[in-house]
Amino acid sequence: MEAITVTKSKKGNKKRPDYLLMDKNTKAIVFGYQQRAIQRMLDFDYICRRDTPSVVAIVNPTRDGLHKCFWGTKEILLPMYRTLAEATSKHSEVDFMVNFASFRSAYPTSKEALESKAIRTVAIIAEGVPENRTKELIKIAKEKNKWIIGPATVGGIAAGGFRIGNTAGMLDNIVASKLHRPGSVAYVSKSGGLSNELNNIIARNTDGVFEGVAIGGDRYPGSTFIDHLLRYEKNPDVKMTVMLGEVGGADEYEVVKALKDGRIKKPLVAWCIGTCSKVFPAEVQFGHAGARAGADLETADAKNKALKDAGAAVPNSFDDFDEKIKQTFDKLVKSGKHKPIPDVEPPRIPIDYAVALKQGIIRRPAQFISTISDDRGEELRYCGVKISKIFEEEWGLGGVIGLLWFKKKLPKWASGFLERVVLLTADHGPAVSGAHNSIVAARAGKDLISSLVSGLLTIGPRFGGAVQGSADHFTQYLYKGETPEFMVKNMKSKNVNIQGIGHRIKSVTNPDVRVTIMKDYAKKHFPITETLDYALDIEKLTTAKRNNLILNVDGCIGVLCCDMLRGIGYSRDEVREFVDLGILNALFVLGRSIGFMGHIMDQKRLKSRLYRHPWDDIQYMMPDKPEVVK
Repeated sequence: MEAITVTKSKKGNKKRPDYLLMDKNTKAIVFGYQQRAIQRMLDFDYICRRDTPSVVAIVNPTRDGLHKCFWGTKEILLPMYRTLAEATSKHSEVDFMVNFASFRSAYPTSKEALESKAIRTVAIIAEGVPENRTKELIKIAKEKNKWIIGPATVGGIAAGGFRIGNTAGMLDNIVASKLHRPGSVAYVSKSGGLSNELNNIIARNTDGVFEGVAIGGDRYPGSTFIDHLLRYEKNPDVKMTVMLGEVGGADEYEVVKALKDGRIKKPLVAWCIGTCSKVFPAEVQFGHAGARAGADLETADAKNKALKDAGAAVPNSFDDFDEKIKQTFDKLVKSGKHKPIPDVEPPRIPIDYAVALKQGIIRRPAQFISTISDDRGEELRYCGVKISKIFEEEWGLGGVIGLLWFKKKLPKWASGFLERVVLLTADHGPAVSGAHNSIVAARAGKDLISSLVSGLLTIGPRFGGAVQGSADHFTQYLYKGETPEFMVKNMKSKNVNIQGIGHRIKSVTNPDVRVTIMKDYAKKHFPITETLDYALDIEKLTTAKRNNLILNVDGCIGVLCCDMLRGIGYSRDEVREFVDLGILNALFVLGRSIGFMGHIMDQKRLKSRLYRHPWDDIQYMMPDKPEVVK
């Protein structure tokens, strides 16, 4: 996918007429990191065939940077700023702000936007903005000749041009309502939810919506019915208007006045919902803050009658609203004053991958495959087993290793063996290379992870690697049916030491207690000890030559890992697959990490200073002078 960064435009918007708040050239700032709403605005832009995205910047007080989203099928990057001042200073072309701030911060953020030079219109989505604050915002807007849509609004839409946030719902609904191209009918509604219904009704009964605005359900909206209807009256592209009011308030009477004095000349279809309030025995408060009739004039019936008497086309009920809209539009067309706008085929709507996958209409090969764990559901699962069950049944560390490493529910003897290996290999003092490296790194001020990695990187052929090497050497000869004597002679002829044999201190007379513990456990619990037996036969031959050539702890763990795998159902060929994968050192890494971290914490607690190796422990063998090359 191609990535595009949307940056500051060198040119601002072209001057649009005062009656036009939004169109396909509108550039907006979104206040609040509303990712879905932003994407929906951009998707609408795409199906409207806009040349550029309507959203040019995001104000997110908690972080700045870039937000990745889609423009059609391409990925774009929208700049994100912490303050509105910074956003407007870098994007002088913006003239609209969609404000998703909460009701607590909607007032100061909207006020700042109205007082800025660039922004002309602010849509305030939040409900619950204090009325006195809203009144102050309205005063500022009027003084500066600016516009407010809301508060408590879903927003509005300019068909074929610009969408405020989540207005009009899903893209398929937008296309069904012909909103991807402008029609000739403009509406204004109190209710945001019913504005979606209006989109559908108007699309079915006319040539579609030109613009629609939901002014919001608060008692004091930032702009009123008459404000928008007078805008539509001036707009030559709007041929008729629709108004959907409701019970409560008296704003509809301003429309009545305008109808009577001739300021509204275009056909107007109007209805105020809430006529059912008269059947209730007491005063009714509907969903909106302003939807409450405090006097007879504020009832829906009174307002509908006044509108009808003033010349608006008013249906008998909301059920007839669509029919009245159709009659009015058909009459307009018959008069020859308007030619219906033809439909336009929208671009194919891109479907988000997650949505398409959920609907089962696409498939794609996965980049990763996991057969051991799944965290997508309500509860994490290890190899199909719920994490709660693992704790309830006390599976322990060995049981979890069995699930995640071998995808098996191990018998107790096998999980017990794994846990013993971890315990036995947890530490071997501070002098071994891994612990030494971890300590030196910790004393150099490195963090725990860096210090741990420093120690782990020493694990290999000479430190801990004998776990892997012994498993490889012993199974290679055992599984081919070779005798211990042949293995010893063959390895000697190759001048290769047998991995897992030999110890610097321990011997036949001074055995390693860790090896004794592991051998005794295996002999008592393992169903198969073929590799251990083979290794012990090798040990008899090597100790006959020198008594410290014993099976050491790494070798013992290596051969017992192979026997454990055989005991839980793997064939010899499958065991060799494990060995060839080079993963038998995993148990040593797991166990020894505990000790390394212990040493790191120990040094941190002691506040040990930077380590420097003492001079008297270094044999300096520098020549008197370098060799001269001629």
